[in-house]
Amino acid sequence: SRVRSGALVFYGATGDLAFKKIFPALQRMVKAGVLDAPVIGVARGGSLEELQARARDSIEQHGGGVDPEAFPKLMRLLRYVGGEYGTPATFDTLRREPGDAAPPLHYMATPQALFEVVIAQLGRTGGDTNARLVLETPFGPDLASARRINAILPEFFDHEAIFRIHPYH
Repeated sequence: SRVRSGALVFYGATGDLAFKKIFPALQRMVKAGVLDAPVIGVARGGSLEELQARARDSIEQHGGGVDPEAFPKLMRLLRYVGGEYGTPATFDTLRREPGDAAPPLHYMATPQALFEVVIAQLGRTGGDTNARLVLETPFGPDLASARRINAILPEFFDHEAIFRIHPYH
């Protein structure tokens, strides 16, 4: 059996999917006692304080309200890496962020056009080593791009480490 992921890294932390779905789910996971690892949001701009405020707004609007015990714990777990996805420095910083934690689970909450860029950057920095990857399907704007993404995935992630999920909008 595989080691439990030591962090959750989600790309697109300031986006719509994170706002409507991910932050409320993270609070529920903390409340249920199943999330106690660092949660690293990655986005192009902003700060940790802005991300924390966005998480609060998200949970108030889409998560049934801030839980007085779970939300502060989530805020202690939440970290932030800002930068462009195509910039190596962003992923160099990200590679150092979890510290000595076990390899992370990477969740792609970005536009699908960025999947290849992020996956290649993870491969460049070794962020794919023993890590897991979650992608929403269908991915790519057309069949050719979906095939291209499917073709590069095994270059960086083991088959058993790739999770393709269907959106539940």
